[in-house]
Amino acid sequence: MSHPHIAQKAPYPLDVEAGKNYFWCSCGLSKNQPLCDGSHKTTDMTPVKYTAAKDGKVFFCGCKHSVNKPLCDGTHGKI
Repeated sequence: MSHPHIAQKAPYPLDVEAGKNYFWCSCGLSKNQPLCDGSHKTTDMTPVKYTAAKDGKVFFCGCKHSVNKPLCDGTHGKI
């Protein structure tokens, strides 16, 4: 699998905590979207580590095609 599965054509809003690490699913197969559950082990993809700079809501990419991985950049509107 060299192309990710599109989990959804919209971002995933997630409340994050400053200093905490989150591992974004890059393959699109995780049942715990937008976070990794290990499903990538059947692919050549790996999760992307995101460390929250501050408490608040961030929007993780759901289509898995963002140039600004792991965050949404609106690419889902073009696919």
